[in-house]
Amino acid sequence: MIQEYQLRVLPEVAANEQRLKEYLVHEKGLNAREITATRILKRSIDARQRTIYVNLNVRAYLNEMPKEDEYQHTLYNNVEGKPQVIVVGAGPGGLFAALRLIELGLRPVIVERGKDVRERKKDLAQISRQQLVNPESNYSFGEGGAGAYSDGKLYTRSKKRGNVDKILNVFCQHGASTSILVDAHPHIGTDKLPRVIENMRNTIIQCGGEVHFETRMDALLIEKDEVKGIETNTGKTFLGPVILATDNVEIEAKGIAVGVRLEHPATLIDQIQYHNRNGRGKYLPAAEYSFVNQVDGRGVYSFCMCPGGFVVPAASGPEQIVVNGMSPSNRGSRWSNSGMVVELRPEDLEQFTIDNLQFTIAMQHDSAANCQLSTANSPLSMMHFQEYLEYLCWQQGNMKQTAPAQRMVDFTKKKLSYDLPETSYAPGLVSSPLHFWMPSFIAERLSKGFQLFGKYSRGFLTNEATMIGVETRTSAPVRITRDKETLQHVRVKGLFPCGEGAGYAGGIVSAGIDGERCAEAAKAFFD
Repeated sequence: MIQEYQLRVLPEVAANEQRLKEYLVHEKGLNAREITATRILKRSIDARQRTIYVNLNVRAYLNEMPKEDEYQHTLYNNVEGKPQVIVVGAGPGGLFAALRLIELGLRPVIVERGKDVRERKKDLAQISRQQLVNPESNYSFGEGGAGAYSDGKLYTRSKKRGNVDKILNVFCQHGASTSILVDAHPHIGTDKLPRVIENMRNTIIQCGGEVHFETRMDALLIEKDEVKGIETNTGKTFLGPVILATDNVEIEAKGIAVGVRLEHPATLIDQIQYHNRNGRGKYLPAAEYSFVNQVDGRGVYSFCMCPGGFVVPAASGPEQIVVNGMSPSNRGSRWSNSGMVVELRPEDLEQFTIDNLQFTIAMQHDSAANCQLSTANSPLSMMHFQEYLEYLCWQQGNMKQTAPAQRMVDFTKKKLSYDLPETSYAPGLVSSPLHFWMPSFIAERLSKGFQLFGKYSRGFLTNEATMIGVETRTSAPVRITRDKETLQHVRVKGLFPCGEGAGYAGGIVSAGIDGERCAEAAKAFFD
């Protein structure tokens, strides 16, 4: 017999199977001799009160053992000789598109401008050690996309877009811990996700697909408004409909969010979130937080929170500073960080484009001269604004990857920080008046947001916290236009814009879901 229970237990009970069985015996009246196994199906932490509880959905097996696997397997058959679909980009959108194509009996051919996930790691090390950014292989570009070295967070609110559980189960099938099926805010961990990505690639190749690294799509082959294939920088031509899991064609500007990485000592966040001066104790994980508020008509919120994590340099080219956050699977570092960002819409740039600051980058940085041509109505306006902030940040960081930073309270009081706390950011920090050089419509909203968050969560607004600039790549600044029903480009048949790079996702899971949807649309195109 199998029984399921919704439980609310103390952390020490949730963390120990024997204690959990004892709880079922005493609180649910089960016979201890009949309980042969238990399985936690869902787990979340309730830290709203001083006494912390863990909510569990538990399956108890009585006089029988579990027969089913902990995750659902997907069958991938050999697709050699089957109709071919080109997948441009090996981020989560592209990888899940390729796997779904195999399920549907189509042969995926992936072309990726960057390196494989293992080789990428060598280039990432050069950013911190030698201040060198490889524009083709960095935290943003390469196999696995930006998420490969950014914690592997799998939480998404995009459940209406597709089957979240399917994405999580595919990750488990390729080596991720089955805990991602249980936790309310699942994550794989930066230390483990690269191997999972390698396993996904191996499945694609073993089933007859192809993966080509350091191969950039240079042109689409189009005949009579229909895609016939692509040309690449290697001289190779690949024929077939195209799932474009990156940005290359007709686009429109879309809203983004920009701001900073905010880094606290992890023990302080644990103390605040768990209402205990001793922190999280033995049985609780590093604490998370989530803040959101409206300030002067725009959202100010935390993004991509990394408990027990690190702040990392995420530039994808020279003369840029961009920061991001990551965590290992154990979330065991001495710091916790999150993006703290302000919602930005294309119309917000109307005043900025006539400001003298708008032309600073064009005058000082020849490669960004096109910034002069950007207007609030341009599809590239948000991208140019990102470039402006990233270049300005690079200038403030002494024209290296040392990032400009300021203590949190100093920022709200518009004071220069004469020293900075110890940081996880490996290239180092330089004290800088972010309140002064960041555009006022961002800096002022951030300051008001921090003061509101400090009222909600006592101790959060502190000079022990460091603001590190800048966080600009919360999502793509453009969207490749596509039909809502067929998912094809609005003008070009056989072209399927896909994932975060195309403006249709906001994280690993939502990109994976969109990849599967585009694969299904490509199948319908053949039919």
